[in-house]
Order: sequence, then structure tokens, then C-alpha cells
Amino acid sequence: MLQDIPEEWPVVATATPFTGNKTSVRTDKVVMPDGTVAQRDYQVHPGSVAVVALDERGRVLVLRQYRHPVRQKLWEVPAGLLDVPGENPLHAAQRELYEEAHVKAEDWRVLVDVYTTPGGCDEAVRIFLARELSEADGERFEVSEEEADMEFARVPLAELVQGALAGRLHNNCLVVGALALHAALAGDGLDGLRPADAVWPARPFSV
Repeated sequence: MLQDIPEEWPVVATATPFTGNKTSVRTDKVVMPDGTVAQRDYQVHPGSVAVVALDERGRVLVLRQYRHPVRQKLWEVPAGLLDVPGENPLHAAQRELYEEAHVKAEDWRVLVDVYTTPGGCDEAVRIFLARELSEADGERFEVSEEEADMEFARVPLAELVQGALAGRLHNNCLVVGALALHAALAGDGLDGLRPADAVWPARPFSV
């Protein structure tokens, strides 16, 4: 059975040449197995959560917003940063689903955990499956900036899978989440997914 394993090569020097609002850039000098020292620059990221929200008709809740680095409006699933170190990722996912879509869910499972860009960023993302959806209570969360221009839709899972494979959809969490859900449905079923409070070594948290 294939499995990723923890390993850490020695770091002989480190620096942080840039610190931003949510992330930073770190430069490490790392000792390679042959004894040479190589410089590795990478983004330090707090981690993220994403939500594949599946309704009773087999449709997934998606939203489209502008992403400046890639100069595109991308269809995505609700997602956001782990704002507090050690934050329970389930609580963060529930918050994002409420804030971005004004939706709540009664059934939560871990769909898949990924590193988005392990060659240049330490971001870890936990993608949840949320079911038994309903409109959230109270007033909608006030949005601004890119989120103020968001569009919403509920799309059949098969359409998302086809769009990803055809090169029409590109958001990491949407593509990975849709393909993972498709695989789960074709395999052991959704009851075989991990519970929502499953351990996450990449971003340990308190239950």
C-alpha cells in the first residue's frame, strides 16, 4: 500500500525575505543526501479548507470569482484559510460554507487531503463533503472585494467531472474534490469516507 511518510532533511540556515498579510516566503539552505547544500524558496501558508456541498439531487454547489494571479474568473467550491493556528478544520469549513453561500449542512465527511503545490508551497488543504444542505439562519454574511462579484450555481457532479477532464475547469479544490467524490461513489460509497474529525497530521488541531 502506497503511503507518504514524514521526513525532514537538515536545514543549516533559514531566512524570511517577505512577509505578507496571510502568507510569507521562506528561504532554507537544505543538506541534500549527497552532502551538498541547496537553497529552497517556498511560500509558507497557514492551510485551507474546501467544501464539496452535495444536495439531494446530486448537484454540487459552486461559485465563480475573479482570481487575479491567473487573470481568470474560476468556478470553485467554497473554501478559505485556516485563520487561527490549530483551528479545527471542520469549524473553518462550516464557516466558509455559511459566509460564501449562506448554506449549512448536517452531514460532514473528510473527502480528501492534499498539498496544493509541494514543490513551492507548504499549503495543505482538507476537502470536506457536506450533505443534507439547507439555507443558513439569519442574514447573509457581508462580502467585499472579489467575493462581492461572485456567481453561484448548483451543477450535477458528472458535469464538473466532464468539465475538468475537458480542460474547462481548473480550480484545484473543485477538480480534486469532484474527482474524489466521483471515485468514492464508484468505489466503497460515501459511508466509507473518513469522519469529519479525522486526524490531519499536516495541520494538527483540537477536536
